[in-house]
Amino acid sequence: MARPVVAIVGRPNVGKSTIFNRLIGDRLAIVEDKPGITRDRIYGVSEWNGKAFSVIDTGGIEIDGEDMILKSIRIQAELAIEEADLIVFMCEAKSGLTNADEEVAQLLFRSGKPVVLAINKVDNMKRAEDIYEFYSLGFGDPIGISGSHGTGIGDLLDEVTERLPEPQDEEYDEDVIRVALIGRPNVGKSSLVNAILGEERVIVSDVAGTTRDAIDTPFERDGQRYVLIDTAGMRKRGKVYETTEKYSVMRAMRAIERADVVLVVINGEEGIIDQDKHIAGYAHDAGKASMFVVNKWDAVEKDDKTMQHFENKIRDHFLFMTYAPVVFLSALTKQRLHKLLPIVQHVAQQHSLRIATHLLNDVVSDAVAINPPPTDKGRRLRINYVTQVAVKPPTIVVFVNDPSLMHFSYERYLENKIRGAFNFEGTPIRIFTRRKSDDE
Repeated sequence: MARPVVAIVGRPNVGKSTIFNRLIGDRLAIVEDKPGITRDRIYGVSEWNGKAFSVIDTGGIEIDGEDMILKSIRIQAELAIEEADLIVFMCEAKSGLTNADEEVAQLLFRSGKPVVLAINKVDNMKRAEDIYEFYSLGFGDPIGISGSHGTGIGDLLDEVTERLPEPQDEEYDEDVIRVALIGRPNVGKSSLVNAILGEERVIVSDVAGTTRDAIDTPFERDGQRYVLIDTAGMRKRGKVYETTEKYSVMRAMRAIERADVVLVVINGEEGIIDQDKHIAGYAHDAGKASMFVVNKWDAVEKDDKTMQHFENKIRDHFLFMTYAPVVFLSALTKQRLHKLLPIVQHVAQQHSLRIATHLLNDVVSDAVAINPPPTDKGRRLRINYVTQVAVKPPTIVVFVNDPSLMHFSYERYLENKIRGAFNFEGTPIRIFTRRKSDDE
């Protein structure tokens, strides 16, 4: 099911990132009391009243002159409006209604999208009276909230979930493997799609950023059906900031959400840069099966150790994704291209792998016997039993006497033992620790 998308829109310094963090229950967005501090769109997931939805924080760019403010707001708002199913239009009570607020309001009216009006920084009773002037914007009852204190957030979420559309059914059958290609611009994603398909189905250009939208391409190979989701390249933060580029990042996030397997494409000529880690992190955080594809390998000067050295660098740089296999190929010459789809199919199967409870408990019992949990202030963690509760990604619940005694290093130890026994190649594993109730 594709989650609906909520975009938080407003002029700089109304507290969008603070509210974003409140909605998703995490501190992903940089928060600082300066206009334009959020330099990149941030994407997260929230749930309220049993409804899950994606949230986009639409922070502005650094602004050199005051005359650029409305232009910046317009760019951000138009991008968010185009992709979102619902807009949270944020203003703030401290400054009152401004011309910039009215400028954004006009864009939202023209969009025809549903809008929830939230007035931030309503931190006391006097400020609560200041929200009445925002009725003039024409979006109905404004909801007074305080990002710093957390007040009114529940009312905001009630209104958002009440007006959200229902999640859309996935358009592909369960046995179709959906593969998203992600990576920074000009690593050869579109060329790779064309090489896999054996025909020119996606426009290929040497100009970075040619592909603007996510493009679905269904095909079948050796009896297995696939859908390739090609996405525009995600650039480094702070680099050329253009409308289509930020729109592409939103599309890439949605492509990852829809995918079963994510191919993190790296330019073999240029090597690994920090932005590659940033991009791969999106797939890992989403719990998707993933693999690294080192493209343009034909252009790399190499000897018999070059490939191993490059893979070692990947392992060093992507310590959080040691489970992901690496494939070296060339979309241009089709070198090693035949290795790609069999590995895609393998990691998709691993992503859906379900282990019987008794087998999991046998492995964990042996792990505990070899390396018992350490004590904490005289108390020791006791593992009662383990069970797998979900797939895509494999999700395991460990029932214990006291979850606070589960140290992250011991949890990692258990994950390594489980991987050693059942592989789970190419997929992250989610492990949750729960207290065993008396009636279990």
